[in-house]
Amino acid sequence: MNRTSTALPSASYRANVRKVTLLALLVLLAAVCYMVVAVNFGNQQLMLYSMKIRTPKLVVMLITAFAIGGASIVFQSIINNTIVTPCLLGMNSLYTLIHTAVVFFAGSGSLLARNANLSFAADVILMGIVATIIYSYLFQKTNHNVLYVLLIGTVLSSFFSSIQTTLTRVMDPNEYDTLVADFENINSEIIVFALVLLAGLIFVLRRDLALLDVLTLGKHQAINLGVDYDRSIRRLLLGVTLCIAVATAMVGPISFLGLIIANIARQLFKTYRHTYLILGSALVGMVVLVAGQLVVERIYHYAVPISVFITVGGGIYFLYLLLSNRRV
Repeated sequence: MNRTSTALPSASYRANVRKVTLLALLVLLAAVCYMVVAVNFGNQQLMLYSMKIRTPKLVVMLITAFAIGGASIVFQSIINNTIVTPCLLGMNSLYTLIHTAVVFFAGSGSLLARNANLSFAADVILMGIVATIIYSYLFQKTNHNVLYVLLIGTVLSSFFSSIQTTLTRVMDPNEYDTLVADFENINSEIIVFALVLLAGLIFVLRRDLALLDVLTLGKHQAINLGVDYDRSIRRLLLGVTLCIAVATAMVGPISFLGLIIANIARQLFKTYRHTYLILGSALVGMVVLVAGQLVVERIYHYAVPISVFITVGGGIYFLYLLLSNRRV
């Protein structure tokens, strides 16, 4: 009797597998709709042109959703809080500042600025170093207190944005237009670089990611179980900052997406296992971005960017989480 019960998958396991499968099917449906809706298949040239325009945008949205979804879940587990995400603490603003500063000091005509992959490599290195130092120090000094973390994060976000705005005012407006990506001006030149970077992060951090279930028990409990807590936290935080750098470089800053998809995934799966949470958050993000961009393009005809919907919806959702007496 016991052997049979242990050999068979639990009800929660089967339910989570069904939910992952359903989300994957929704992603596939949204992707197919995005690629085929309003495409003139009767004209081969127009069809090929549509595919050429839509394919990189679809790939970029999928990569962005995976990066933000995974980073948000990992970050929340690091600080043991479900309403704080990397972007709410200004990580995307920090990347934008770093990218602007690189172009500003190197010059728009330099090889570093003209080569998208080389520029992204420089941004990623600086982002990894600066963000890890700043946010590790922040968490250490605030002792992960959510109110202090949010307050300081808001100040940092405004600080980074102010410096970036100052630099752009000095720059040529034509140079600034090429600095910040968005969903209408995606940075598809770094797709291969981004995929390699994300794959490398998963490989390098695979052991630390496997320890997330233990890390969420708290520092003392994790140390008692033999985990090198501080080392794992630093490595995971570095991975989070690089994921945010990838997403921001591709589509620009979208502050509330991580908050939305991470908490939807937690409410949907109701498990402590990060395998389901990370995968669920990424899949929810893919559905939101692809379906949302389809609505923006076919219904609103680009009049309202998807980032506006995400910001408004995310702001309301953030207030709901704060006022609903959730665990913080």
